[in-house]
Amino acid sequence: MSPVLTFFIGLGLLVLFGWYFATDVGLRKRLLATTLVMLLVAFSIATIWPPKDKIQLGLDIQGGTSFLIRLMGGDKEVNQGMLGQAVEVIRKRVDYFGVGEPVISPVGNDRILVQIPGLDTAKIQEAREQLSRVAKLEFRLVYPDNGERLRAIDEGKEVIPPEYRIEVYKMAAEENEKPREERLLVKKKADLGGDRVRESHAYYGNEGWTVQLKFDGEGAKQFGKITEQYKGHRFAIVLDGVIQSAPVIRDAIYGGDAIITGKFDEKEARGLSSVLENPLQTPVSIEEERSVSPTLGMDSIRASIIAGLMGLAITLVCVLIYYRLPGLVANLALVVNLILLIGALTMFRFVLTLPGIAGIILTIGLSVDANVLIYERLREEMALGKSLRVAMETAYQKAFSSIFDANVTTLITAMILFWQATGPVRGFAISLTFGILASLFTALIVGRNALGWLVDADRVKKISMLHLISSQNINFLGKGFLACMCSLALILAGATSFYIRGEKNFGVDFRGGDLVTLSSAATIDIGQVRDSLKPIGLADASIQESAQAGKNYITVRSPLNTSDKVEKQITQTMPAAGFKVERSERVGRTGQKLPCRARAWNPWCFDLRHVPIRALVRGRRNRRPLSRRHHHGWSFLAPRTRADFNDGRRGSDHRWLFDQRHHRCLRPDS
Repeated sequence: MSPVLTFFIGLGLLVLFGWYFATDVGLRKRLLATTLVMLLVAFSIATIWPPKDKIQLGLDIQGGTSFLIRLMGGDKEVNQGMLGQAVEVIRKRVDYFGVGEPVISPVGNDRILVQIPGLDTAKIQEAREQLSRVAKLEFRLVYPDNGERLRAIDEGKEVIPPEYRIEVYKMAAEENEKPREERLLVKKKADLGGDRVRESHAYYGNEGWTVQLKFDGEGAKQFGKITEQYKGHRFAIVLDGVIQSAPVIRDAIYGGDAIITGKFDEKEARGLSSVLENPLQTPVSIEEERSVSPTLGMDSIRASIIAGLMGLAITLVCVLIYYRLPGLVANLALVVNLILLIGALTMFRFVLTLPGIAGIILTIGLSVDANVLIYERLREEMALGKSLRVAMETAYQKAFSSIFDANVTTLITAMILFWQATGPVRGFAISLTFGILASLFTALIVGRNALGWLVDADRVKKISMLHLISSQNINFLGKGFLACMCSLALILAGATSFYIRGEKNFGVDFRGGDLVTLSSAATIDIGQVRDSLKPIGLADASIQESAQAGKNYITVRSPLNTSDKVEKQITQTMPAAGFKVERSERVGRTGQKLPCRARAWNPWCFDLRHVPIRALVRGRRNRRPLSRRHHHGWSFLAPRTRADFNDGRRGSDHRWLFDQRHHRCLRPDS
């Protein structure tokens, strides 16, 4: 489906959605809701189908390509600072491929393990180039005499100045023209380095695909001084030792922006933008490349999928038995919920991982929870003697606040996870966020209108549901103080336990661990390897298999200081495999370090301080009794965090436009 068609379909659905909430006429509202639901389901199915081609799977489900990268320090010894900088740069470069949740972690003292899911042959070659490219950007002055010194050097009348050297500038071919070369006398030392580039992005403009650079404050100041001092002279842009362009400076430019144009296609422009924004300080080489199996092994994946399907089936059956006809409507809403959720994940090209599947399963529980609140309220309204139509409308109106509160507070949690986390945790947050939105839509629109059609058509005049627990007169408000104290005690106990356990709370993904690689000429059974690790309590370790040059490999990622036990246990338990230890070393965490621990905790501290106050407010607001026998209980609304956003607009700066063909620098008004 083309982006243009997707845009117009989305616009039409948005108009229908607004029309639905703007109308009050019952029949028209139901028709709009039915049309909206049918179009959304059809659009989601079209987005998903065929699922094998459309749904992107993560490294933990389908495997991918593994690169082992070594830092080449040269005369300098590779230190932890250089390794950390390379890890972060490579993490950002991998984002360029649009794949989700790669594994990127330091290995030993000078290597980085990069595992990327779902790359085809062409993408593997591109990834190899993108990961190993240093992207050293330099701005160097050309000798300021319009080429006269170079001509004198060629004639033997002058010598090359010690701080300059002769380089060849290869110009891209224009239409119906041949490529041209030009010799330039260029400074050896850069006048301005690429380390001053703060941002870089590609876009399509009047000159074709263009790469725009933004310098930091110091870089913009240096750039302004150079362009002011050398007006009328040429300035060479050098990337990895190759001259990309050599325009003429026509005027001083203080804006801090530069635009590089040339004969780029989209792929080249975006790739260049990515590496310019994330240059490597240390050259690297790809030491090893191989295809790897899923990180959790097919046995773990199979068990997870079976557990998810069993949970879904049990949920559908229990809801249908307990609530009968409303349960059937709830199951229909749940199926629509899952279609919309997977359709949204596919449309936005998010990668489906096992933590993401966990988020989907949690969504099933949230969706059922909303319907339980509605149907239990419906039971109470019918017990008061109201007609079915009135009882249904009242039930949805009164249950709305509880459903909205529960989903919004969970949504805030998911947003914080997405904001602060990386890797599998972010995948869980994405699926949970879309699942919450889909649950609200299906519970309040799909289920409501499906029941409404049946009631309005007089197909249903009475609704019966099971009632396993008889009504109890419990004064929840009277026990409010006790409930708050118990909640506070549980919070303190949990926080104390978390503090006492310390680093034991975190697994290999957060703390790092040991990486053991073993090879065998025989075929390796991952299930048997996992069973062999059970006696030492490491059956849940990440185990991957791969093949290369006629050998089969397994890689085991385990907690710190357990590599010796893993090697010994596997080789002793499976002697027939003839395992040989290829590598055993320390591996860093796969997740990104949280940028600011205090910033992550502050919203939660604020929330915990205000829970008792807001709970009391909602409790007092809900004191109005339904009848002499039924009273509202406490209704908790967790605090919302608030973020203020500014516009982010900036003044119009002068931009430096590099004309690839005529080697000149243009101001925006020239």
